Amino acid sequence: MARLSDLVHERSLKDPERFWGDAAETIDWYAKWDRVCDGSRAPFYRWFAGATVNTCHNALDRHVARGRSQQAALIYDSPVTGSVATLTYRELLDRVSHFAGALARLGVSKGDRVIIYMPMIPEAVIAMLAVARLGAIHSVVFGGFASAELATRIDDARPTVVVTASCGIEPGRTVGYKPLLDAAIAMSRHKPSHCIVYQRPMAPADLIPGRDVEWNEALAGARPHDCVPVPATDPLYILYTSGTTGQPKGIVRDNGGHLVALDWSMKHVYGVEPGEVFWAASDIGWVVGHSYIVYAPLVHGCTTILFEGKPVGTPDAGVYWRVASQHKVACLFTAPTSFRAIKRDDPNGLLIGNYDLSSLRTLFLAGERTDPDTLAWAEDKLKVPVVDHWWQTETGWAVCANCVGIDMLPVKPGSATTPVAGWDVQVVDASGRPVKAGEIGSLVCKLPLPPGSLMTLWGADERYEQTYLSDFPGFYKTADAGFIDEDGYVYVMTRTDDVINVAGHRLATGAMEEVLASHPDVAECAVVGAADTLKGQVPIGFVVLKAGVPEMRHGDIVVELVQRVRDRIGPVAGFRTAMIVKRLPKTRSGKILRSTMRRIADGQPYEMPPTIDDPAVLSEIDEAVRAVRTI
Repeated sequence: MARLSDLVHERSLKDPERFWGDAAETIDWYAKWDRVCDGSRAPFYRWFAGATVNTCHNALDRHVARGRSQQAALIYDSPVTGSVATLTYRELLDRVSHFAGALARLGVSKGDRVIIYMPMIPEAVIAMLAVARLGAIHSVVFGGFASAELATRIDDARPTVVVTASCGIEPGRTVGYKPLLDAAIAMSRHKPSHCIVYQRPMAPADLIPGRDVEWNEALAGARPHDCVPVPATDPLYILYTSGTTGQPKGIVRDNGGHLVALDWSMKHVYGVEPGEVFWAASDIGWVVGHSYIVYAPLVHGCTTILFEGKPVGTPDAGVYWRVASQHKVACLFTAPTSFRAIKRDDPNGLLIGNYDLSSLRTLFLAGERTDPDTLAWAEDKLKVPVVDHWWQTETGWAVCANCVGIDMLPVKPGSATTPVAGWDVQVVDASGRPVKAGEIGSLVCKLPLPPGSLMTLWGADERYEQTYLSDFPGFYKTADAGFIDEDGYVYVMTRTDDVINVAGHRLATGAMEEVLASHPDVAECAVVGAADTLKGQVPIGFVVLKAGVPEMRHGDIVVELVQRVRDRIGPVAGFRTAMIVKRLPKTRSGKILRSTMRRIADGQPYEMPPTIDDPAVLSEIDEAVRAVRTI
């Protein structure tokens, strides 16, 4: 008997015009489209060409008009400041429309760019929605990002206004944002006409007369601004991701396709109904924050949570359970690295028992591959379905998932399940030829990509084609490697850069990480390929142990890990080196910096990644590598 999710997927590929046209009926349009998918400038496909729409209207105004005025729209929960606040749809609409008026008074209009450089506070969400309300284009830069990196984004986006806050709050420290912004503007060629500064009492900032405007002063006298209709194919936002050339890539997302895809995903992928509480434990500076903190929950009529804290240390590894219990979260979406941190600090999940999690139906994980051990731990401790799903900054929403709103398929640990509607995922070799089921290769997606995916790169159509479309004509290159099994389940094993060649054998480091993570004392790990004169490359494992493992066990654990890889993958892996470290270097979004670790393992010079959470970790990795080399 055919699976319902397979039938839905098949229909989306056979007749995308009708499938997405039907899905678009849940959205308010000022004018309907001429074509659902316009391929006249292929490979630059456009969704809902000829339609006009406003994203902010669909996120706020229509819900207020249709009875959700007093429903909670946004819950701000900040353990780092000890505060919780709730904004109803009516209250959020009032604040957004007034801030849109303040932006308009400073010269922001349809098509202009506004950079938002903010911490996880309600004003950041208000700013995003206000920019969308004006038909302008926002570019959110992660709060606290280095000045040089911020300057490159200012020069590329050329914003009329920058919206910032005086500081961000991290566990145990305050980060001044305004000095970083001032330094960025000083080194950028483009100069924004104004900066709006939200003053936080923990560290007020000095303002530059004539350029800087305090948040409340900007609002003083501002009139609420109506939504501005824009073509569905106009950009909603630019989100920068690191580029291999050092020049950031500005991912461009449209208004119409983005609205349709995200609204569809809330019901069908996440199984969430309007009025329920949805929590994406991420940051608005990342794509998850754009899609599933701000836009999708509000467009779908849900309550969304804005969390200013960490999975551990604010104050402990039970904070996620406290938030889920206190606010009656139905669906939690976070990164596997968050759960590995929780598992490291509370291996037996004892803190879970302190909270009532009866409202929680599902846990979704994405951002990095979910190792089977973490999946099993979460399933065992939470007693709810745990869904590993796969997507990227570029895709904007899930490429593969267990669509709980359609039918819950059997879970296969290590797999992101099957492709979501609109995504035609295939595995090819270096020449672009399809490979057999179970054989590892490059994961690609057939064009046209579904609504909600990237349109192009900001001001760089040619670079968009070269980066994503040229290696496999007719397909989008994900730069991820993996395989599809005989049941159609997709396994994303690693980035293609992390497929290593050991004595002529192509091996995925993700498979070795899976083996290491299965050890009962391992909290998290990373495997990288280091250069070897004899074999070309050899794998090296970096391992973080769970809390409470005695140091006298470390030597035995290393021996056990090496033997595990030999037993499960075979001698062909050439895995002989594992080192125990206190922590792994990660980006602020939780991704492990494997490429930088690989350069350290090779003894090569490396640049400090701009997205790194704690630069000191790289010195710890370097010391561990040097210690192994001297043995």
